[in-house]
Amino acid sequence: MSTELNHSQDVECSLVASSGGQHRDYRKLAIGSIICGLSCLGIMSLIYSVKARAMNKGKLNLPEADRAKKAKEYSDKARNYGIFAIVAWVALLILIPLLMVLVSYLLTLIN
Repeated sequence: MSTELNHSQDVECSLVASSGGQHRDYRKLAIGSIICGLSCLGIMSLIYSVKARAMNKGKLNLPEADRAKKAKEYSDKARNYGIFAIVAWVALLILIPLLMVLVSYLLTLIN
């Protein structure tokens, strides 16, 4: 039991150390939100994902602290836009048939 605990702590520490303070860019979520969500919000997610990856790679001449701050900001925006795009699409898929049923019901009440 203790060896399993030590092994999991070692894995967790190595993941934190190997990331080097970089933030996720959520590229797959952005692409998925373009395909399976509202594409306009998915494109915004992809734009912020590309910006987060550029900040993580250090392609801009910014100090390390500013780059890390911007990378986190862009990463969070990419995640939020991606999730919102998928949730909005699912909501539309549910609400449009419900509204059609409601309108149909109201029209039958009028007649």
